[in-house]
Amino acid sequence: MALAALHPRRIMQALDAIDAEAPSYSLSRPAALRRVFAVLAAVCVSLLILHYSRYSTNFHALLGYLGQWRMQDAHYYLRALEASGWLELAGYAWWTGCHLFTFILIPWLVIRWLFKEKMIDFGWRWNQVGAHWRGYLLLLSPILVFVVLVSFGEDFVNHYPFYGLAGRSWLDFLLWELLYMSQFIFLEFFFRGFMLNALRPALGANAIWVMCVPYLMIHFPKLWLEATGAILFGLFLGILALRSRSIWGGVLVHAGVALSMDIAALLRKQEMPGLFFSL
Repeated sequence: MALAALHPRRIMQALDAIDAEAPSYSLSRPAALRRVFAVLAAVCVSLLILHYSRYSTNFHALLGYLGQWRMQDAHYYLRALEASGWLELAGYAWWTGCHLFTFILIPWLVIRWLFKEKMIDFGWRWNQVGAHWRGYLLLLSPILVFVVLVSFGEDFVNHYPFYGLAGRSWLDFLLWELLYMSQFIFLEFFFRGFMLNALRPALGANAIWVMCVPYLMIHFPKLWLEATGAILFGLFLGILALRSRSIWGGVLVHAGVALSMDIAALLRKQEMPGLFFSL
């Protein structure tokens, strides 16, 4: 039964069901044209800003400007953070903040001021996630098995966790995971909340295919197997998000996968934290 749900015929039936329900194709042709233009323009701007702003070098440059503004040496704050042992994590806080700005704030401006709609109606409610738990479990289970298998490879342990000091202490691990999991909430809203719900009245279920393209492309810097899996992952999460009318199932799947990958890598390297706090 589980494999039958992945049959292309069943997938097309699910997409047909989405097309048959409101608010699919509820806009007039001129309104649909303007909706698609506004959404994809916002997506382009968001991804462009994110790509060039998220790197820690920009954060370091900002610290330099701050130091000069406060009549200090340009490297004053950079050296202070480095001496404290928190420079790398602060860089990831900047990374998460860039996702917050581009994946939450920019869409909110479009939803609130251009569409005159409520942010909460774009997938933030729990809605019918519980009714589709089998679909989310079906999506998560093979990925977790795959994580265990690939965790024996050197590429995997060298790549995860992104934060190199995640195993230094439980505080490091928890703060890192808080930043990492927050990024997945922002990401799920941007792709499965904003893009899908904003485009559905104009494009129906085709909004899922449109969403899958930039979703695949943000995975290009990652391992090739992960990028390849993002195609089907985006498709199934898109279907489930529209059927459940919520982003939270996708957040739980993403969080489960990411957390298991980090823990698997730390176990493989024998670097699970032993102390709550350590410098």
